[in-house]
Formats: sequence, structure tokens, C-alpha cells
Amino acid sequence: MSEEKKEKHGFKYWFRQIKKFPSWIFFLPAKILDLLSVIMRHEIIDPNKLLDEYDKPDGHQVIGVVWHNRLLFYPSMCPRKARRRTVAVISASRDGQYIADLIAQFGIRSVRGSSSRNAVKVLYDAFKSLKGGSFIAMTPDGPRGPKYQMHKGAIQLASKMGIPIVPMAVNYSSYWELKSWDGFQIPKPWSKITLVVGDEIMIPADLTPEEFEAYRLKVENALNAITVDKK
Repeated sequence: MSEEKKEKHGFKYWFRQIKKFPSWIFFLPAKILDLLSVIMRHEIIDPNKLLDEYDKPDGHQVIGVVWHNRLLFYPSMCPRKARRRTVAVISASRDGQYIADLIAQFGIRSVRGSSSRNAVKVLYDAFKSLKGGSFIAMTPDGPRGPKYQMHKGAIQLASKMGIPIVPMAVNYSSYWELKSWDGFQIPKPWSKITLVVGDEIMIPADLTPEEFEAYRLKVENALNAITVDKK
């Protein structure tokens, strides 16, 4: 890029050259999110008491899916014990690095990649994590969308491992929406935050292409059913 273009873009250009910030930068934002999730009105709707099961060291393994635009308060709304057993699959992009560094402050580990980048490594690392008794968290429409559309990664992983998928949604009674591909949501100070835990969905092994698509749609519809959009 020419010097003229660098000067024109200024701070934006400089910021995009930074691949990774020091970990301590994410300490304060994480603490603020943790505090807000407590002092703001909040509720966990878990009719099947699945979070209690996932808290147990010998609890059964599961893949949790939440839409990309609901990520901001997802780590802080999850019980602390469950966080220590959680491994998040996060994009290998620069933005994904920021997310990985932030959730590390909550005690959540991560593996880097997506269905389009490092997919084999991600699945391998996820397998090892699950065998160790971890909870895998995935954003099935990330890292580039389309918004609210299920990708194949979570379905493949659940089918190969013989473990269920559980849809999870973080809903806000009132929020700001960023002009990003996913319409990333930030709750307003007076809003209520609700974590909704859906029913487990078992994905059979050795699916035909038609069966795979049917289960992909089943999980997508189940996740959208508990997702509340005010706009």
C-alpha cells in the first residue's frame, strides 16, 4: 500500500495490522462483561436442567451451538464450572484471535479454525477435547455467514463422535445492532439478558447426503426457534 493510502486510512489501517494484542488488554473488558451479566436483569431458561448435567466432571459430552451475533454475553452467562470444561471453536481470522483472547479471561479454552480454514485440525483438536470431557461451543453461522444459517461443521462433529447438539441462544430485550454481516447485538443498559438452553438433538452416524441436510435443517430450525430478534 502506498504512503498516501496509509495516511488516508490512518488509525483504521494501523489497527488492522495488529494480529494479536497483549492478553492483559482483555482483562478489564471481561470483568466488565462479567459484572454486567450479574447486575443487569438476567435469566437462564433451562427446562431440562442440562447445564447442571454439564457441570459434572463425568457429565456426558455435548456440542453447544449459538449464533455469531449473540456471542458478547455468552461466556459470562454460562455457569463458571461449565466454563472450565468448555472449548470454543473460533475462526482463524484476526477477529477470531480477539475473541479467543477475550474468552480466555473467562477460563474458556479455544481451538482455531472453521469449516473453510484449518477444518481438519479443528475437528481433530475438538475430538481430543471431547474425549477429555469438554463441552464444545460453536457458532454455526460463523465466521462470515449467512446470518442464522447452519454450516456443516457441528453436524459432522456430532455425527462422528456420537454426541448430541444442544441449541443455545442469548436474547436481549433491547439492544443496539452493528452494521456487520451478522447484525452483532449489544444489549442496552436497561435491557434483560436471557440464556435459553434448548433440547438435545442426537445426530446419527453414517448419514446419507439427504439425511445430513435434514438434520442440518432440524438443528438450524431448533436454534432459530429459541432465538428472539426484536428487529
